[in-house]
Amino acid sequence: MIPFCLRLAGILLALVLSLSGAHADTVLGGYLSKISAADLVPGAEGFGPERADLAVAPVLKGGQTIGWAFVTSDFVGTTGYSGKPIHTMVAVDDSAHVIGLQLLKHSEPIVLIGIPDAKIKALAAAYIGLDLVAEAQSGGTAHDVDIISGATVTVMVIDDSIVRSGLKVARALGLGGLKAEAADIGPKLEIDPEAKAPADWSAMEGDGTLRRLSLDVGQVNAAFATLDDPRAAERALTEAPATPFIEMQAALVSVPGIGRALLGEQDYTNLAGWLQPGDSALLLAGRGIYSFKGSGYVRGGIFDRIVLIQDDVSVRFRDKMHRRIVALGAEGAPDMTEMDLFRIPAETGFDPTRPFRVQLLVQREVGPIEKVFTTFDLGYQLPQTYLKAQPVAPQPEAATTIATQDEGAAQADLWKKIWRGSQTEIVVLAVMLFVLTAMFFFQSWATRRARAFLWFRMGFLTVTLVFLGFYANAQLSVVNLMALFGALVSGFSWQAFLLDPLTFILWFAVAAALLFWGRGAYCGWLCPFGALQELTNRIARALHVPQWTLPWGLHERLWPLKYMIFLGLFGVSLMSIEQAEHLAEVEPFKTAIILKFVRAWPFVAYAAALLIAGLFVERFYCRYLCPLGAALAIPARMRMFDWLKRYKECGNPCQSCANHCPVQAIHPTGEINPNECVNCLHCQVLYQSETTCPVVIKRLKRRASVGTAPAPLGAPPAGHPNATRHEPSI
Repeated sequence: MIPFCLRLAGILLALVLSLSGAHADTVLGGYLSKISAADLVPGAEGFGPERADLAVAPVLKGGQTIGWAFVTSDFVGTTGYSGKPIHTMVAVDDSAHVIGLQLLKHSEPIVLIGIPDAKIKALAAAYIGLDLVAEAQSGGTAHDVDIISGATVTVMVIDDSIVRSGLKVARALGLGGLKAEAADIGPKLEIDPEAKAPADWSAMEGDGTLRRLSLDVGQVNAAFATLDDPRAAERALTEAPATPFIEMQAALVSVPGIGRALLGEQDYTNLAGWLQPGDSALLLAGRGIYSFKGSGYVRGGIFDRIVLIQDDVSVRFRDKMHRRIVALGAEGAPDMTEMDLFRIPAETGFDPTRPFRVQLLVQREVGPIEKVFTTFDLGYQLPQTYLKAQPVAPQPEAATTIATQDEGAAQADLWKKIWRGSQTEIVVLAVMLFVLTAMFFFQSWATRRARAFLWFRMGFLTVTLVFLGFYANAQLSVVNLMALFGALVSGFSWQAFLLDPLTFILWFAVAAALLFWGRGAYCGWLCPFGALQELTNRIARALHVPQWTLPWGLHERLWPLKYMIFLGLFGVSLMSIEQAEHLAEVEPFKTAIILKFVRAWPFVAYAAALLIAGLFVERFYCRYLCPLGAALAIPARMRMFDWLKRYKECGNPCQSCANHCPVQAIHPTGEINPNECVNCLHCQVLYQSETTCPVVIKRLKRRASVGTAPAPLGAPPAGHPNATRHEPSI
């Protein structure tokens, strides 16, 4: 029986490998057996085998090929807000028209659950019929982008990936008459490093070194009035039509002559050190009532108002590709309110010797949450004075296959750039961790004065909430642990976890803290949602909201709930990580911290209900529902030290600490449950309290009656004006 079972297992394993192993190195290969062809293209009956030379598979109907299916992330980078790829499957026919589209997988917080599924389906349906030939002729702008309010950047990334990957596939397969780009034959243009630019600003405008887009309010109003939206046509800006809306200047400062003239020698040297071989750099300077940068990049890291377009190459700039400059070095340069450098990586395929344009997105609100959009182009072509011809040997024929980028090397380079661009945030987090570590090591001294410790704790939690939570979105989640386990099973890679420096540092610090102090170092001090609960409860106490203490028997039966939730999520993740991520919405972190309550009402109502419960029962969610706290409590049993001091009288007969513990982590018998303790150190304040702790009070009375020994714990001598001071409890 056993040999038969082993043979059967071997057959099944071989079958699985034969079905999925042929193209395990492509995203498409992993989805062909999971996606129904009819769901992608109505009426289709199945997929043919994936091609060996290109990550595409035929879409079949009646035994005939009616189109070609591919996944965008096999051809272009599709990273959105989350920093993770967005996988979209697209089908195109022989005329280079899109005949099917399906969003497969993404980790975008706003799209994952915050946007109704009907809007996502409508977004996908809008691309059916997209003409890639027209897109190739227009540089990817022959269609209107159906922007979903609240997800502008995500939708633009998806749109950009569909168009660019579609053009690559169409060219490679020769669809719609498009052909793979052949290598140039004959003279090839390159940048002349010896060419010099005019020293005067107006002269640079005259010869095309600088190119300008200038719009007034009247022009913008006229553009919106042409839209098929009567509300946009009716609404006018409050300024007069002649009021300057935006003046935007552009120049390729990676060209040595232009860079030195516009930036000055020192700033150009710094720019050259910032750029990698093959990179280009674009200067954008602007003024007026409209910003070409906006503020979305602060939260999401992507400049959603501008995009560089050159043929079928489009480049969206991220915060790691951006630097501000303080002043322009050219003579007669006007005063600009925005002056910024944008790096164009070599791997984008951008050619600085060929024409390109910068597309400016202008948006206007037409309702409480609805916006309409239009675009304006700033065209740029490097003047011939900065170019020189270099003869190249003719190539025998154009390559028709698409090279696959070395994702490992690209990702390794990416995380290093992200860390360099996050130096300020990393330093702030490092200071927070240093202060917290010092406080734990010297906790007896830190908790000696109750009022000072109270203000320190409230201040630290405020920084945790505002900086780590609302600003940096560094909220750890049980989803991170499930992803880590999945990576360990499927093939661990450090690079994937290094892409988010603050989260990586926090997890490293949590792992170290588990050995020293247990889960409380994170849960009690570094969790933004935990900080939000405690701060709101502190406000409730100040407003005299009644505080409820659950009976010990009920409390003891409720805290295992979070362990059950965690084990349930972990079990589901073994079968489907996607389903586990959906169920992990039991964590209100995404709604309250990441999206700041800008979400569908059921999620907001759930998060608000937990916070309201926390007004009456301090840290209600932490105590009974948090799967992350449960996950951290399990390895915390291995902690090496027990830092919290106790008297032998604690629990018998004294119950002061047990009655005052904010999360009821102290048993009536006096023991502290490390699985439930959040290391708030309130018990250590009481341990030294001269007004609350019976052991300390008794010791003081004994010494006072003897009159020989000085008062302990830094108390003033008898007769001192402050000898009878009362330290408030927290």
